[in-house]
Amino acid sequence: MLALLAMGVYAQGNGQPQRFSPEQFQADLEAFITKEAGLSQQEAEAFFPIYKEMQDKQRELFDKQRELAKVKPSDEQGCRKAISESDEIDLELKRIQKTYHLRFLNHMSASKLYDVLQAEMRFHRRMMRNWNRGFSQQQGMWPHQQHNGWPNQRNNWPNQHNNNWQRQQKQN
Repeated sequence: MLALLAMGVYAQGNGQPQRFSPEQFQADLEAFITKEAGLSQQEAEAFFPIYKEMQDKQRELFDKQRELAKVKPSDEQGCRKAISESDEIDLELKRIQKTYHLRFLNHMSASKLYDVLQAEMRFHRRMMRNWNRGFSQQQGMWPHQQHNGWPNQRNNWPNQHNNNWQRQQKQN
């Protein structure tokens, strides 16, 4: 999921490399979750600040994991230590997730939170699928840019993206 933050994408039309925008990603994620989970404005205003707080804590741990994975330790003891540290980070990520899920439940029903979590998973899966397709096609533009849907046209993005994605699935 956070690997997306490091990728580069191509701007529509001019084909020039452009850095990935975390702000745009976050805005698209929030729009998608809000629509797909049917969040009211009040629910969204209560949910997303807490969600961002959770993401910040998780991001710190993802950064630690990324650092651990950069260089393979040179001996068995070092590898054992790296594996153990990675496992501890995974457990801490789950503890954070569980803690924040309980906080979310103070602001919405369990059914609504379930819908939010499912929408978040779908968003990330679609992002990865589109990124992988774009990467493998090597055409200078990502698939979502070729279909005039996502994330560049935010005003009707969730509906436009779903329609394009469904059309793509029928063609494949």
